[in-house]
Amino acid sequence: MNEQTTLPKRASPQRRGVSRREVITSAVGAFLGVVVILLVWFAVGRGNNATLPAIGEVNRPAPNLTLPTLDGGSLSLADLRGNVVLVNFWGTWCEPCKEETPALQAAYQRLQSEGLVIIGINLRRQETGDDAVRAFVQQYGVTYPIALDVDGEAARLFQISPIPVSYFIDPEGTIRYVRIGTLTTDDVAALFAQLR
Repeated sequence: MNEQTTLPKRASPQRRGVSRREVITSAVGAFLGVVVILLVWFAVGRGNNATLPAIGEVNRPAPNLTLPTLDGGSLSLADLRGNVVLVNFWGTWCEPCKEETPALQAAYQRLQSEGLVIIGINLRRQETGDDAVRAFVQQYGVTYPIALDVDGEAARLFQISPIPVSYFIDPEGTIRYVRIGTLTTDDVAALFAQLR
């Protein structure tokens, strides 16, 4: 006779849902995850107090150009390597330029000693003469260098759009940021801090 031993079959327990212990473990894990994310967010955010203004980011070499200046000299961008340079295109007839110029002058006075160079490039072909440019510079107390784009070459090389437009050049001579429209003193300070 062939005896088979049969073991009693155990009924597999049927799962009726999530246990209380699993719910608590999941809730604690989710809570801890949120706490870690918030801690990282606050830690990273505190070191980055300066928010950048609305700007375009680019990465192209600044044109190597030399322009005559309002005081009768000449200015070469290549000679300014090693500094953060803000090149601002403007005109005396431009209303936003009139609004922006005092902010640029204030930024220049505040940050020049830290290495900021501001160059105002006047669109000379659209002016009535150098006297109008001189009167504007005197009226607004501008002390940063004013270069004259006599033949439009600088505007063509920088590929300018409506003015005012500003180009921020890093110490290696690369255009890093472009701002179409007016800048505030705080905008200039924030971008300068990014590039130096």
